[in-house]
Amino acid sequence: METLRALTIHLIVPLIGLGLFEFLRRRMYRENIGSPPNIEIFVLFVCYGGWLLVILTGLFWFWSGMASLGFFFLLAIAPLFLLGCSYRLFLHRKISKYHLIALYASILYIAIMIVLWLVMISSSVR
Repeated sequence: METLRALTIHLIVPLIGLGLFEFLRRRMYRENIGSPPNIEIFVLFVCYGGWLLVILTGLFWFWSGMASLGFFFLLAIAPLFLLGCSYRLFLHRKISKYHLIALYASILYIAIMIVLWLVMISSSVR
């Protein structure tokens, strides 16, 4: 049972994410999107999928140093990546619906991280 949990969380879920990314990438190619936001969407998949892995690890697996590093990356470093993606997507937001949705998803991630940071800071002050 433990092996099944580990394989599901650390192998099957990421492979499903890669499959969904590839599906979306091919769809943009078929729709002939000019300058598709492949890198930005991949970064979004990594960040949102990373949170899914952190949550699944916390609920169904053992917390580890790697989980802590992933949590730190998602909380502190990923918003900086998405800030850069947001800037680039903002410049290209009128090219396609994919650019615009990726822009909104990037801004949403940054906003959620700001709120999470504020909650953590306010709870540590008390």
